[in-house]
Amino acid sequence: MGRGRARGSTAATFAAAVAVAALALAGCGAESHENKPRPQSPTRVSVTISGKRVIVQPTEVGIGKEKSQQIPQNQNHPQPVIAGDERPLDVIFVTANQTGTDSKIEVDGPAEATSAPVFASSPGTFQTELPTGTYTISAADIPGAKPAKLVVGSIRTSSENDVLLP
Repeated sequence: MGRGRARGSTAATFAAAVAVAALALAGCGAESHENKPRPQSPTRVSVTISGKRVIVQPTEVGIGKEKSQQIPQNQNHPQPVIAGDERPLDVIFVTANQTGTDSKIEVDGPAEATSAPVFASSPGTFQTELPTGTYTISAADIPGAKPAKLVVGSIRTSSENDVLLP
């Protein structure tokens, strides 16, 4: 009697293992699930306001591959371009108001935007989306400050190689 039970439980175990393997193989289809590229992380533009002029660095964004901190294995490889991406570029203006007057940053071009006040002798940030085009960046409350030019190109790169992104 002992041998019959052992054979029966072995056969049941074998049948269960075959059933599990068959279910696992059935779940492995040849379907294609192409991933969309990750969106571009916001581009930072430095703006310095002085009494004589507004300085913008860099003066061109979205023109080529954006420089970013990448994981070491990807440092010598270009960021992948997002093909057919016509979305506006997400831009963060990091501002330093070096004057004694509170002012606002005004962006004029294909899209227009105005920042919150940037207090005298203080830093500030301002984020907006800018479509492709040429923009004038000016200090609203400092009429003697010559405006700067910013060019936004049409290239958008994926952030898939960037480090420390959510």
